[in-house]
Amino acid sequence: MNDKPIIAINADFRAAKSETFSFSWMHTGYYDSVSNSGGIPIMLPPMAEDDDLRRMLEQVDGLVLTGCKLDLDPIRLGFDPHPVTRAMPARREDFDRRLAKLAYEMKIPTLAIGSGMQVLNLICGGTLFQHVAEDVYRSLCHRDAVENCLRHVIEIVPGTKMDSIYGPGEIRVNSDHHMAIDQLASVFRASATAMDGVVEAYESTDDNWWCLGTQFHPESESASALDLQVFEAFIDGAKEQTATGVDILQFDQTRRVA
Repeated sequence: MNDKPIIAINADFRAAKSETFSFSWMHTGYYDSVSNSGGIPIMLPPMAEDDDLRRMLEQVDGLVLTGCKLDLDPIRLGFDPHPVTRAMPARREDFDRRLAKLAYEMKIPTLAIGSGMQVLNLICGGTLFQHVAEDVYRSLCHRDAVENCLRHVIEIVPGTKMDSIYGPGEIRVNSDHHMAIDQLASVFRASATAMDGVVEAYESTDDNWWCLGTQFHPESESASALDLQVFEAFIDGAKEQTATGVDILQFDQTRRVA
């Protein structure tokens, strides 16, 4: 019997231009990392109907909310657009917001990465900084316009999922963002921060919902070998939550029959 969990991964989207047609695509690192960690990846395009999306999510064991090189629309966040902000296509952001809402409501085991981490925090009641370099006092460099493999140190909170994944010692992660979490939603707790206080990882406070968000990108070519353990922990968490859900369902059915 194949007990590999099925993991949905939301696709990126680019709208049509005069010289190109619209298309959906995905960074190879996402589905390779899921596969290499013992899961079966499937791609979610930006579906239009919530009922269809919910039906799809009912068939999977976990969800990866992917990042994006582009930003969440600052106008929708109540900001005046910063000159460096480049908003992602509305269809992508609309879908990601709906997907994050359903993931939270359905308590689907979730690994949220980059802008996926940001949008899930928004949906759950948190807020964002638009531009870390100006919004955070004495901020670190979190994005280098020239160096694509920028790395910085993070401080891991003891007793969290990040602590169990990486263990003690200094951890350096890749960094390529200028938006970041301001207020963390009440359903999450910080698992790791940068030296300037920027939240680099969070996790669910609900023991019945496996959820981890990382601002860095464990799927990227610039990730360290240790970062694959983030996906391995996610796959293990999805399997454990799915098994627990089956046990509860079997118990309920037995109780009804009795």
